[in-house]
Amino acid sequence: MDRMSGDRPARWSQATVYPDMWADPDDDLRNSEGVSPDGELATLQDFLTNYRLTLRMKCEGLNAEQLARRSVPPSTLSLLGLVRHLAEVERDWRNWISDGDPLPKLYGERDADFDGAVADQAEVDAAYAALEREQAATDAALAEHPDLGERLGKDGFAVRELLVHRIEEYARHCGQADLLRECIDGRVGQ
Repeated sequence: MDRMSGDRPARWSQATVYPDMWADPDDDLRNSEGVSPDGELATLQDFLTNYRLTLRMKCEGLNAEQLARRSVPPSTLSLLGLVRHLAEVERDWRNWISDGDPLPKLYGERDADFDGAVADQAEVDAAYAALEREQAATDAALAEHPDLGERLGKDGFAVRELLVHRIEEYARHCGQADLLRECIDGRVGQ
């Protein structure tokens, strides 16, 4: 699609029950219906899980070229870049709670997570694998500290602060993913 010609994809949603949603309730993996979790920790974890699922949903059904497509010049923002970036920040959050030496960067220097997001299926597969691995490692590290008020790492970050920051990071990037996806194929929805 030539962005300069004014060609834009038609807006559409896969949902039929609620047309402003991404998918119909029976097809939506996020916990948006039913009983909410009990307790603060379970609630925070539920929000994080739902934002993680939202990011994946925004990327599903796209090929490597579409996932790597940049928003508008000179930005390097792409859906694949967001996946790589979130893998990088999951790793970095473990550095916040560690007293040891920091883990090395996954993708290198500043903005390498976005700059290296190229239209190659092997790169897409590697990015998803890295995201899953880093999410699991950060989840496991935090599972050892169920007290939300416990302070960790050299700077004494509270577990609660880290969980809220993770939710905020995913929420912000899911908003960007909404716009990126709509520009790629016109699909919209929450």
